[in-house]
Amino acid sequence: MSFGLDNLPYGVFSRPGEPRRVGVRVGDQVLDLAAALGGDVYAAPSLNPLLALGRAAWQETRARAREAAATGDHLIPLAEVTLHLPVEVADYVDFYASLEHASNLGRMFRPDDEPLKQNWRHLPVGYHGRAGTVVVSGTPIRRPCGQRPSFGPSQKLDIEAEVGFVVGVPTRLGERAGAFEDHVFGVALVNDWSARDIQAWEYVPLGPFLGKSFATSMSAWITPLDALEEARVEGRSQEPEPLTYLRRQAPWGLDLTLHVELNGETVSTPSFRDMYWTPDQMLAHMTVNGASLRTGDLFASGTVSSPGQPGSLIELTWNGAEPVKLPGETRTFLEDGDTVTITAWTSHGISLGEVSGRILPAT
Repeated sequence: MSFGLDNLPYGVFSRPGEPRRVGVRVGDQVLDLAAALGGDVYAAPSLNPLLALGRAAWQETRARAREAAATGDHLIPLAEVTLHLPVEVADYVDFYASLEHASNLGRMFRPDDEPLKQNWRHLPVGYHGRAGTVVVSGTPIRRPCGQRPSFGPSQKLDIEAEVGFVVGVPTRLGERAGAFEDHVFGVALVNDWSARDIQAWEYVPLGPFLGKSFATSMSAWITPLDALEEARVEGRSQEPEPLTYLRRQAPWGLDLTLHVELNGETVSTPSFRDMYWTPDQMLAHMTVNGASLRTGDLFASGTVSSPGQPGSLIELTWNGAEPVKLPGETRTFLEDGDTVTITAWTSHGISLGEVSGRILPAT
């Protein structure tokens, strides 16, 4: 079972007339941790109080939750609950860690130059996003308006299939992060919706802004790192060798295969194990200048693309030149009414919670 006792992802749920509280998913049910384990930390309306307790508390909670789930008590059918954004997102950072994705976009937009910028193989390129527009899976996404350079609704609305990492233990300003597993609680799928025409007009010289900040969708379920132990793999080889602070101390590549569905049809299955930069390197780079971590920080990998399996429509259609075929229709970029759903599995049968969203017309 993909959501069995070896998984137990965390989320926040409510039932009609009842407050939000913490639960873990067990198959098609939710284990009410407030009822099963007791304690204010599980009765909180977000995971943040639990995240702040640190790794020892996370492991103790996981062990107790497994015991409680095995009894069958305090389980509520998923159909009876509403799922909420699982964390109060403090900061949001998005990286650009896929060699294939970065190379594809470089070839597309700079055909006469080298696909990768000179710095790309030396550091995990990223940007700070807008934490206030991170929304839970299932939230409808309104087509954004902006300059392109004329003003109007985006005509090139796209997806970015990504893997996100949720920070529990913070750091002080001026202090670098320690070991990855001492700070990062778990993993969640992310869709960083992108208005490519707005982005293309605005990104020079400072990078993504309004073309990205209108919405980022996040799964309602966060899979703890301990559930992914068997999925850990060595990261992709890197040349040149990274600077000392970016050298991997442990294998934090992940054997995850993402499935990108557009209106129910699978259009791509990129592999996260093909990512050039791994999440431990992202965390190290994000804090090497002394920038502090906060409980609830979310950082994402950037588009997960692997050879022949892109994680965005701009790559799948080569910027609209080669439409994707769907039953009875084609797509270059997203149209109003389209639904995108991203799921992921490890080769050991662990499933990440899906992230899904439907496009609404611009206002």
